Amino acid sequence: EVQLVESGGGLVQAGGSLRLSCAASGFTYDTFDDYAIGWFRQAPGKEREAVACISGRDGSTDYVPSVKGRFTITNDHAKNTVYLEMNRLKPGDTAVYYCSADRYYSCSGYQPIYWGQGTQVTVSS
Repeated sequence: EVQLVESGGGLVQAGGSLRLSCAASGFTYDTFDDYAIGWFRQAPGKEREAVACISGRDGSTDYVPSVKGRFTITNDHAKNTVYLEMNRLKPGDTAVYYCSADRYYSCSGYQPIYWGQGTQVTVSS
C-alpha cells in the first residue's frame, strides 16, 4: 500500500511563500511514475477541494483556478516526492493541505485512493 507523508506547513504572513512536500513510498508492483499525485485542501467549515495535480508519467499538471499563477506543483522521481510551491499566499489559502495519489498516471478524471495525514497552512493578514 502506498504511504504519503506531508511536510512543510506552517504559519506565514499574507504575500509570503511556503513549500509543501509529499514523500511517497510503499510501491510494490508499480512505481511512482504510474501514479498521479495531487494536493487537496480543506478549510474549517468548508468542503475539501482539489488544488493541484501532477502526472507521474509525463509531468503534466492541473490547477484549481484560484491558485493558478501562484502555486506550482513539481515532482522528483529520484526521491518519489511531490512538491507544492505556494507563493503570494492569501488568508483564503488557510487550510489543512492533504497529499493524495491515484493509481492512474493522468490527472484527467483524478480520483485518489491514497491520502496523507495532512499539514496545516495558516496565512495571517
